[in-house]
Amino acid sequence: MIDKTPDGLSPFREFTRDEWAALRADTPLTLNAGDLQRIQSLNDPISLEEVVAIYLPLSRLLSLYVAATQGLFKATQRFLMAEDGKVPYVIGIAGSVSAGKSTTARVLTALLSRWPNTPKVQLVTTDGFLHPNAVLQAEGLMERKGFPESYDGSALIRFLSAIKAGESRVAAPVYSHLVYDVVPGETVVVDRPDILIVEGLNVLLPSRQPRDGKAVPFVSDFFDFSVYLDADEDQLEKWYVERFMRLRETAFRDPRSFFRKYADLTDEEAKETARGIWRRINLVNLRENVLPTRPRASLVLTKGASHRIEKVALRKL
Repeated sequence: MIDKTPDGLSPFREFTRDEWAALRADTPLTLNAGDLQRIQSLNDPISLEEVVAIYLPLSRLLSLYVAATQGLFKATQRFLMAEDGKVPYVIGIAGSVSAGKSTTARVLTALLSRWPNTPKVQLVTTDGFLHPNAVLQAEGLMERKGFPESYDGSALIRFLSAIKAGESRVAAPVYSHLVYDVVPGETVVVDRPDILIVEGLNVLLPSRQPRDGKAVPFVSDFFDFSVYLDADEDQLEKWYVERFMRLRETAFRDPRSFFRKYADLTDEEAKETARGIWRRINLVNLRENVLPTRPRASLVLTKGASHRIEKVALRKL
């Protein structure tokens, strides 16, 4: 799962599912089956047993990290004799298309917002920072949608900079998966949460280093903790095709859908189309941009064939 040096060294400590589950301790389960049904993404099943085994230990770990970071922030403020307000703890979630990032992000949002001190938790996705389709079409990038160059990276950096500066009511653009485009004039407002979760394909990707030594911020520079959802390429393709087939029977049939043209394909035509999109776009992006960022994560969750997380790797401090 995690590459090691020839002498067996690794920056991660690895756990089996059972070993990780044992770290839950007395963390209470605050979600029920109805909550999970509302939370899970299409074709990304999750059970209460998965929440107990994987996400409750993670919730416990994050509660410790958040408390420690808040303590460090207060100590730094005293040292600087400053009186700045609170700064959100930012968690990044990365991984391939169809890996289950959205479900993980929503499960964590629900769990963290139900801690005993009921912190304010908000979630944003980087899809809203994609360039509008009109721009992508003009620049010949529609087949590169989801690749780093298809995002307004400067806008995303400005957004995260404002969040980490403790600014109130910071707006982020909204993306519609139905029309497959940024929604003009629509925003989601992030108003000084205790915890902000940022989910996206390439959020752990570093920028190119300038030769003149000038500071170039990475998106991940603003993260306090990051999670990478991992799975074998063959499984990711299988899940992508399955999701495509389900959408063909549901959302694709909406007249407003960008993918309406796929709704009337035969089963075999639809499967072949989905495989073509996966291999031409998503697999290339995974290999070139997404997978190389896996070693930069704080935590790697590796899924097996049934969507169950089978292995966990935690970066050593």
